[in-house]
Amino acid sequence: MAEPLKNIYTEDFLRLFGERVQTAYSSFDTNGFIRQVMDEKWDELELKERMRRISLTLGAFLPSRYEEALDILFAIDEHCSGFPYLFFPDFVEVYGQGEEHWDLSMKALERFTSKSSAEFAVRPFLLREPERMMRQMTAWAGHQSEYVRRLASEGCRPRLPWGQALLMFKHDPAPVLNVLELLKADPSLYVRKSVANNLNDIAKDHPDTIIATARRWKGTHPYTDWIVRHGCRTLIRKSVPEVMALFGYADEMDGVSLVTQASFATDTAVLKLGDSCELSYSIQLREGEPVRVRIEYGIDFVKARGQVSRKLFLLSDKTVPGGTRLTGTRTHRFSDLTTRRHYPGTHRIALLVNGQEATYTVLELQLQSL
Repeated sequence: MAEPLKNIYTEDFLRLFGERVQTAYSSFDTNGFIRQVMDEKWDELELKERMRRISLTLGAFLPSRYEEALDILFAIDEHCSGFPYLFFPDFVEVYGQGEEHWDLSMKALERFTSKSSAEFAVRPFLLREPERMMRQMTAWAGHQSEYVRRLASEGCRPRLPWGQALLMFKHDPAPVLNVLELLKADPSLYVRKSVANNLNDIAKDHPDTIIATARRWKGTHPYTDWIVRHGCRTLIRKSVPEVMALFGYADEMDGVSLVTQASFATDTAVLKLGDSCELSYSIQLREGEPVRVRIEYGIDFVKARGQVSRKLFLLSDKTVPGGTRLTGTRTHRFSDLTTRRHYPGTHRIALLVNGQEATYTVLELQLQSL
């Protein structure tokens, strides 16, 4: 089993960090810092709570003046890069939100984001002064550093994982889209991925807005086309007709269905919880011009109270000649995950082509015998 990510903060890590601080601030009490961070409740804290504990304790052991404390962090940040050092921008979030610190905090976030990422730390600033912070995001969108340009997008994602939700942008994404316009053909893949993820966030609340944006952006630049395709992935998974048509997924033509014949089966009709089965499919496409096809299977998982919830799994997404016969197999394991628990019952498994159900099979999931 993988080591929990929160365990990156070991005593050795904190001691090495403390020794680095001492090179710029000789009176730093490394041993006291470690004792206060790793107190009797340390083991109970999760990853972000541990980051915040380090930030808060650092503030207690550095000079009380924010400017002096940041000067020390600036002196050592070249040696403090990577995910574990997210507490650098978190320090700015905790201690730098005062009006008198605004300009310095912006400078610090801009600087620290290239060492780890300031996408979480900017959000309280956005929530407090959204218009002012979005002006800063607009400026960052034109920065020479790809890390800072990414921050301009990633920091204002309405649904950033692990981050505070930005309800004002879930309600009205226009300010976010204004920033994304500046990044829609960015030469950095790191930035383009963020822009696509931002579009995908917005699509969950404002699908029509993203469809309109996709139509306007598509075809303007190869980089933009990549962003548009990935930014519409949730709408594609939902088989929204306008989006399927936009990206060339084939549909019925002159009354002839895309799929003329389909079969789908499992290698067993009964399966125990935790075991796996092999799914096999065969699809015959209509004759004619080449067609774009997206093949998925959807499992109607039985839930605790007997209701069902469908989850889709991608099998293939490509353009093929008309009249092609497509076949394939996929092994699916019915083991519990952190995001999904399995329950016994009849599971319907559908084969979908471009969002339309072509055929289905059923599988009975049973408890393991004692």
